[in-house]
Amino acid sequence: MNVELLAHTQISKSIEDRLIENAEKLDSVVGFGTITYGQIVALAAIRQCYSYKTALEVLDTEFVKYFGDKGKEGKRLFNQIVKSGHTSTLEHISFTFAVEGVSRSLLAQLTRHRVGFSYSVQSQRYVQFGSESRSGGFDYVVPENFKKDEKLHQYFTECMEDVQCEYDNFLRLGVPQEDCRALLPNAAATNLVLTVNLRALLDFYRKRKPGKGAQHEITVLAEKLKKVVVEVEPWTAEFFEME
Repeated sequence: MNVELLAHTQISKSIEDRLIENAEKLDSVVGFGTITYGQIVALAAIRQCYSYKTALEVLDTEFVKYFGDKGKEGKRLFNQIVKSGHTSTLEHISFTFAVEGVSRSLLAQLTRHRVGFSYSVQSQRYVQFGSESRSGGFDYVVPENFKKDEKLHQYFTECMEDVQCEYDNFLRLGVPQEDCRALLPNAAATNLVLTVNLRALLDFYRKRKPGKGAQHEITVLAEKLKKVVVEVEPWTAEFFEME
């Protein structure tokens, strides 16, 4: 399994220039220091709900208040919002990932998370998985319990090879690949582009992280998504651990 960040929330150039101009008292420069784009969007959304000002006026007049002094007031505000459950304000922060080499079993579990998630999945109808096709055949994900026993692992591998052989045979008989895909197992690997907002991702993580009874493969995905998000938006790290 591989997870790469394709894109995430970014403020416009005009807003960035505006903030830099108004932020001479800050130790950090927007986009290059410790203040992230996600934090700026979160501030605008949160304060818009509680202020008579417009979002732009909030950024003009309250940016230094919340992000000056090492961002103490900003941290307090974000903690208060998450603890109070007013996390709709975090839906404005989104992330797009390239997810590679996950099983169709995982995909079935993942797509149960619908609100705040968007999926574009590699098609088994339009992509041919014959041994002689450009794909070179279908890849598959071995469940953890099969890996623990050498004989079971070998038997599982042989089963996958048999499926590939029959898939190839049906293709040679002229069966359309959209029908041949009926042979492919839940273990068959797939790739997808996933976009999710921060609120939905936090909810997903709480339900799918290790120790919550989820299947191993999706707990690995949950940890990888969290790791990538925390790398670009470090202030979110503690919210992943909140129940």
